[in-house]
Formats: sequence, structure tokens, C-alpha cells
Amino acid sequence: MDVERGTTERVLTLLGLLQQRQVWTGPELAERLGVTPRTVRRDVERLRTLGYPVHASQGVGGGYQLGAGQDLPPLLLDDQEAIVTAVSLLVGAGGAIASAGDAALRALTKLDRVLPARLRHEVRALSGSVESFGGGRTPVDPAVLMMLARACRDEVEAGFDYPSGNEVRRRQVEPYRLVASDRRWYLLAYDLDRDDWRSFRVDKMTEVSARTWRFRPRPAPDAATYVQESVASRVYPHQARFLVHASGDTVRAQIPASAAVVRPRGNERCEVLGGAENLDAVLMHIVLLGHDFEVLDPPELRRRCRVLAQRLLSAGATMPDVENS
Repeated sequence: MDVERGTTERVLTLLGLLQQRQVWTGPELAERLGVTPRTVRRDVERLRTLGYPVHASQGVGGGYQLGAGQDLPPLLLDDQEAIVTAVSLLVGAGGAIASAGDAALRALTKLDRVLPARLRHEVRALSGSVESFGGGRTPVDPAVLMMLARACRDEVEAGFDYPSGNEVRRRQVEPYRLVASDRRWYLLAYDLDRDDWRSFRVDKMTEVSARTWRFRPRPAPDAATYVQESVASRVYPHQARFLVHASGDTVRAQIPASAAVVRPRGNERCEVLGGAENLDAVLMHIVLLGHDFEVLDPPELRRRCRVLAQRLLSAGATMPDVENS
């Protein structure tokens, strides 16, 4: 019984890997699963028996690939259930449900791999008739999200027009990850023209397209950390670091993730990295948290603290003490 359970878990893990990327070689799958290539071949046959169309190709660029089936494979959803599920995920990923958008996009990317072609036009037609109101993430076109998600998954280059200063420029990138914040969707990608990593707001993109040209993934920074630091500090002309005498959990509850990066430093202190148009604005945000703190960087901010402290003391000294009446 344990052997059967182990085989089932391995086959399901194999299915999950095939849904994550366009093509896997046999040795790559064997390494991820901790088995031999021969076992991989047997597990692929088990998936085919269950109705999953796993294709195999030889030569350079060849390997195992999960194709779209003529019918939805077992587990499974009938056509109406598949359409309703896909439309719900499109709405959630597009911004109607901010807290669920990233999970919705991950699920939709997996469903997209096996959704029969005959159902795709119905999904597009229904998703276009659904709207929402209220707060949440800045709305984006679900079709653009799906295109970028596929490009990340399949490791193919993407292009889009993007504002830069007073003009709009074409950007060619190697897309790596989509990252959802509490307000917006971002793409972490390697910018081929600037030869460096960049984050892009998806709602600012236009004329988005994906190529068939595949790229070899580069060593990448942690996507969520990079995007958060870009949004919270690197986009501003001035950045500052503080050591705040309060726990990371306490300070995170006071500062939106898009406004600053909070890193725990033990149980009772944390480091806060933020940015703004001027250093006084950064400083006042930290003051208003209500905790003791120290300025780590930049050095000129320490001098600014003394200047502002003296100004506040002088302002207080001009007011007569008011006794309790």
C-alpha cells in the first residue's frame, strides 16, 4: 500500500512539473523527482493512461511536454464547470479580488495548459461581460496577465510599450515572475536593452506580445523582494534605512508593503527601508510610527534629525505651559 501511495504522489508531482513549464528533459525530471529516467518514462505512461496528453520529442530542445487535450483529462471538470472556473479566475486575477489575484493567476495558468480549444472563445466572451466595483488592485487586462504568465512559464521573450519620462518606448525582456502587491501587478524581467533586471507595472504596459524565441533562465533575484524594494525605495530620489525598536510584525501592521521594506532584527527590533521625494518625508513617516529608532543611512539624515529636533524644541519653548484646569 505504501509503495502504491508513493507512486501516486510521484505521478502527481510529475503532472505538476509538466504544468509549470513548456518542456522538460527526461534527466531534468528524473533529478527533480529523485528517480531514474526509466521511472520517469513509466510515470509518463501512467499519465497518458489517465488521459493526460504528454508528448515526447527528440533532439535539441526536445523533451516531455503536456499538451492541450481533446477532452479535459480526469479529475475533472465538465465543460460548464471548466468555463465557470476559468472566468472566475480571470476576474480574480484581473483585479476584482486583490487578496486572491496571485493565487487565481497561478491556478488559471495551470488550467490554461489543458483547457480544450473549443472552450477558449466562451471563456473570453464571458470574462468580458463581468465587472466589479469597490477597492482592490488596479485593474489590468486578464488577457495580458495570461500572456505574461505563459511567457514566464514557457521561458520565451516578451515585448511591450512602456512609458519612460515623457515618451513611450518599446521594451524587449526575458520575463521571470509576475508579482502581486496590495495595489498592483508587476513583472520582474531581464531588460535586454539595459542588460539588467527591472520591474514593470503591468497596468502601464501596452501592445504586449510574446515571442516563440526561448531563452535560458539567468540567476535571478528573489522576485517579491526585488519588486517590493523597487516600489518602496528605488523609484524615489532619496532612500533611507532605520533601526526601529519594535518587532517586525508590529511595524508591518503599520506600514503598507508598497511603502517600505521591513526586515526583522531579532524579536524586538527591525530594519525599515523606505524612500520619498525628500528625506524629511521619510523621517516624518518613521517618527509617526511612535517607536524609538536610529538612523542607519544616509549620514546626512542624522544631521537633519538634529536640525529638526532643535526646531521642534524651539517651537515648544515659545508656548507657555498649560496647567490642568
